[in-house]
Amino acid sequence: MMAFLAYAILSRLAYVMYVGFALRREELYGPSGNFRRFRRRAAFVMNNDAVAFVVLCLATRNTFRLPIPVPASIAVGAALAIIGVGTKLWAARTLGSAAYYWQNFFEPELAGGPVSSGPYRFVSNPMYTIGYLQTYGLALMVRSLPALFASVFAQAAILTFYLLVEKPHFQRLHRSS
Repeated sequence: MMAFLAYAILSRLAYVMYVGFALRREELYGPSGNFRRFRRRAAFVMNNDAVAFVVLCLATRNTFRLPIPVPASIAVGAALAIIGVGTKLWAARTLGSAAYYWQNFFEPELAGGPVSSGPYRFVSNPMYTIGYLQTYGLALMVRSLPALFASVFAQAAILTFYLLVEKPHFQRLHRSS
């Protein structure tokens, strides 16, 4: 069980650290034009992170005793997952695929202004907040305590990434325009 949790935690760290360092390098040394290579690598670490979380959920199912019936935890978990995935897809569609993979770090001239449509009308960062409900939902559906812990860690890690890498970048981009 601990090996699966460690894999999920290390996968999340690989994701946020690789993406964070690569994006900071682009910002510090200027656009390199290597967006396609970055996008392939980022997609790999992001997909590995997702697989690690699902594997953790399946390997540690029924490790969380809840005072509600199993069908109720499955229903609530499914609702959270639908809301999370739906919000994440809505936000990604609103931003476009280039923003989803941080293309504006590589090609700042393509960066649009602040977004206030789609889910961004209601929440300033729907992808990293509401968009993470599916991880909590899946942990609840399979009743996995390690997956719940990994969900909290994953969201804290991506919010830290946002505060240290993305937000300062966007502030610099929009201050100069």
